[in-house]
Amino acid sequence: MATIQYPWMAKGATIGVTAPSSGVDPAAHGLLEQVSERLATKGFCLEIGATTYTQNKAKSAPAAVRAQEFNAMMQDAGVDLIIPPWGGELLIEMVDQVEYEHLPAKWVLGYSDLSVLLLAITLKTGIATAHGTNIVDLRGEVPDETTAMWQAVLSTKAGESCEQRSSLHYQKDWVKDNPNVFNLTEPTYWRKVLPSGEIESPGGENDERFSGTTVMKGRLLAGCIDVVRHLIGTPYGDVRRFREQYIPGEPVVWVLENCELNTADVRRSLVQMKLAGWFDNCSGILFGRSPANSPVENYTIEDVYADLAAELGLPIVVDVDCGHVPPQITLINGAYAEIEVEAGRGTVKQSFV
Repeated sequence: MATIQYPWMAKGATIGVTAPSSGVDPAAHGLLEQVSERLATKGFCLEIGATTYTQNKAKSAPAAVRAQEFNAMMQDAGVDLIIPPWGGELLIEMVDQVEYEHLPAKWVLGYSDLSVLLLAITLKTGIATAHGTNIVDLRGEVPDETTAMWQAVLSTKAGESCEQRSSLHYQKDWVKDNPNVFNLTEPTYWRKVLPSGEIESPGGENDERFSGTTVMKGRLLAGCIDVVRHLIGTPYGDVRRFREQYIPGEPVVWVLENCELNTADVRRSLVQMKLAGWFDNCSGILFGRSPANSPVENYTIEDVYADLAAELGLPIVVDVDCGHVPPQITLINGAYAEIEVEAGRGTVKQSFV
């Protein structure tokens, strides 16, 4: 049996910045300068690849160019980890050109379209990957406590554990030129969905139906529903093979989030995941907050959650700190997680075993 490989980030690491999905338009190159200066004050050095500075036709560069730069940075001993600028639209074009057999145990951190690459790497190789912030969002003068945990998580050594807690507030609206990047104004509340389909209301800590602690334990797998669903049926989304080879007999905890889909499309995607066996031996599902989830007729996202909970008979928790509504907990694909949720608050303990 193969085991999960956990990278480790040393102090003063060199961060490789490449764009496997979208690059940064020239008008926004100032963001890269800001993040370079900010991370330099924390002891990091940035090595920025050419694809980071280009963007045309919904991608930073042709697939072969993106793959070549990513492969080179992964195999460069002078680069300690990779954090792309952000997500995008067409990462899947280069997923089959990654040299998986030559990848070292090196952290790759990101979310959105990047979750295609993260999930593919972990499923194909057993190398843990990090679902969390992108590098452009690390330019703030004062980082929020939730996002800032990326450093502690990626500095956790194999055999050790790290613990994160739900944020106190999340962002409802972006504020231009915010020196701290995020505008965290709304109280965070992780809502429970019972296997019966009943859903907790925000601030529903006095509802006895949802009293007590919801616990999920298992190997974490995370991603953006919009894009990871397209790995189903490909060699890069073979969840069954991953489970048999790397975590035989162990349950999985899924963390999913939606960027742009309406509720009917979310429902279709989740049913496809279920039919593909992605939810077999699953101990629970967490859903991140979403800027989308627009209803189709009167079919709401709460209806989607209720239908899934009733079908699978699993505990589900929604509105967690993951995805396109900041801030984000750093979630490690492949790590053993113990998740506890009570009265709207969540704790995520991840063990690198």
